[in-house]
Amino acid sequence: MAVTKTHPIKSMLKAAIDYICNPDKTDGKLLVSSFGCTVETADIEFAWTRRHAIDKGTNLGRHLIQAFEPGEVTPEEAHRIGMELAREVLGGKYEFVLTTHIDRDHVHNHLIFNAVSFQDHRHYHSNKRSYHEIRRTSDRICKEHGLSVIVPGRDKGKSYIEHQAEQNGTSYKAKLRSAIDRLLPGCAGLEDLLRRLQREGYELKRGKYISARAPGQERFTRLKALGADYAEEALTARIAGRPSPSRQPKQRTGKPSLLIDIQNNIKAQQSAGYKHWATIENLKRAAETLNFLTEHGIGSLEELSERCDGAAAATDRVKADLRATEKEMERLTLTMKHAATYRQLRPLYDQYRQSRDKEKFLRGHESEIILFEAAARELKRLNAVPLPAAQRLRAEMDELTARRIALQSEYRKAQREEREYDTLRQNVEALLEKPREAEPQRQRSNELE
Repeated sequence: MAVTKTHPIKSMLKAAIDYICNPDKTDGKLLVSSFGCTVETADIEFAWTRRHAIDKGTNLGRHLIQAFEPGEVTPEEAHRIGMELAREVLGGKYEFVLTTHIDRDHVHNHLIFNAVSFQDHRHYHSNKRSYHEIRRTSDRICKEHGLSVIVPGRDKGKSYIEHQAEQNGTSYKAKLRSAIDRLLPGCAGLEDLLRRLQREGYELKRGKYISARAPGQERFTRLKALGADYAEEALTARIAGRPSPSRQPKQRTGKPSLLIDIQNNIKAQQSAGYKHWATIENLKRAAETLNFLTEHGIGSLEELSERCDGAAAATDRVKADLRATEKEMERLTLTMKHAATYRQLRPLYDQYRQSRDKEKFLRGHESEIILFEAAARELKRLNAVPLPAAQRLRAEMDELTARRIALQSEYRKAQREEREYDTLRQNVEALLEKPREAEPQRQRSNELE
């Protein structure tokens, strides 16, 4: 699981970048990467982009931290996850520096990105919506890498401080959840629960939402901020014995769902009621599986295996095409950025080359000279010498953008199909396995008779 937090950088941008690039924290700078800039000149390139901003805002950049559970991920994998997160969230529009720190018991990424886009020179707007998008993207990438994620619906978004407090056993929210869970079974209603919380020492505040504050706690905590299962309506439903919001049954779509492994399910072994429900649910899911097989003309396990292999191959093929397209878009984006800088600063650099007192000229235009030389180096690295025409670059970008949109849609469709066939395969194998398990039991019964 990765926990994320973000905050603005309003001053001392270079100091912030120097801090996250500390060799002692980044394995001798082996875990340092950048996009749209070089690490050494990042602050200068950030400033150059902001100089052309339509809306500069008040921030020089933003600092995002992505922290992982101790021992859950290697530094190298954490860095790869950080790069994936940065590329997806920032969309190749903002310069950034990414580092991975290994000086603590938990590996964590630091991402500093420009507050202004070098593509459209608009300011990055940070709000709840953008933060939740960062968190959702981080969770999805972690899941793709086999890491644990926060279960949706059970907890509201946690700040990094709240997560650390919960890990240390000092979280007021965690204690309030625990108190509610402990008191709720014996309550006659919501008011009864609130009275019991007061007897536990909690101070209550009523308004549009009910809030509680523990002794020594500075601010009140809204019950709904504890998660979907702790809002007033959810608590009333739980007291009445109705399902909580996070456990509401899903609407059936007609698509196959994975069979529940009752034999190895701990909850099924502990609860006869759950086992009974799971048995009936499995019958429904088995029927959905058989209907799907019939509708799609799959009559044997071999045919199903072929469909599964074909779906997986199609997903891999589209994914490879999508990654290649995105990589080419990234190269083109950087080419356009550095080409624009090169063209704009070339006259100044020519003056520098022709000046008699180069040291004096450099003192007055040091940032611009550094930027020009950095842009020239990057263009050479990108094989963009001689400079391509800006109009041709834009036309190529438009074509690649349209291709990426089409591939993204195709990729999502291929993923859904692959998941469906994989679920079918697992269900069919489970259904075929049960008669095989029952056969030895019948033989033993016959022998006893």
